[in-house]
Amino acid sequence: MDERATLRLLAGELSHAGDDAAVVEGLAITTDMLHETTDFPAGTTRYTAGWRAVGASLSDLAAMGGEATAAVAVYAAPEFDGEVVREFVTGASDVCEAVGGAYVGGDLDTHEEFTVATTAVGTCEEPVYRSGARPGELVCVTGTLGRSAAALRLFECGEHGRANDLFRFEPRVEAGRVLAPHAGAMMDSSDGLARSLHQLAEASDCGFSIESTRVPIDEAVRELAESEEEALEMGAFFGEDFELVCTLSDEELETVRNALATPVTAIGEVTEAGVAMDGEPLSDRGFTHG
Repeated sequence: MDERATLRLLAGELSHAGDDAAVVEGLAITTDMLHETTDFPAGTTRYTAGWRAVGASLSDLAAMGGEATAAVAVYAAPEFDGEVVREFVTGASDVCEAVGGAYVGGDLDTHEEFTVATTAVGTCEEPVYRSGARPGELVCVTGTLGRSAAALRLFECGEHGRANDLFRFEPRVEAGRVLAPHAGAMMDSSDGLARSLHQLAEASDCGFSIESTRVPIDEAVRELAESEEEALEMGAFFGEDFELVCTLSDEELETVRNALATPVTAIGEVTEAGVAMDGEPLSDRGFTHG
């Protein structure tokens, strides 16, 4: 079974599974695992690894409309270097502080490959699920897409400083809180825009129709891509951008735009069935956790 099939199986067994985080009596909790070979390209600093690993779990809280309280991490590596571990903890602490939470510790273990498992908790009195999208709503995304794809290309070219900067995304916790009272459905784009739309469509029993020219591609992608087609590929299918994908009415979109510094872009609308871009079926491709 692949990851998505396994998740569907578990969702049938676990009543709180199936969204970015579980919410139990106002407590939101989520966990993630990242590995060096699949998640941290050569050149990724331990500071960036700490920021990104914990940020991934904080992004899950954001997708539910929750407030971040605290995060912990398991740090596993073949050996421990005090300064390297300190850099990781500083990155983890800084990303928590950026969204109003706290990094409060974790566990150390030896492992043949650098691996991080993170857990974030927060409060979420009125969570937004993936299942609330309705035909006629707009489908919107926060920020820009393709930063991680651009970062990977820069890592490969040896431009590690700029690559690390792009890899340290801002978890959209504030945006999630503002969007929560207005959004019909919401999730983060860690698996990529295209795959996120397919996941929302499955959860909400609906469809989506988006326009490629409205997808907000990051400027770093524009600089590195050799064509519009390549830029769209990096922005719509690569994933790991951790922006929010949500559905809103026209009026609600204007309300949240007035309340947020983070850009929110309408890229299409919710339909009865099918997931399409520019009138053609949109393939269900994106990031796959190895």
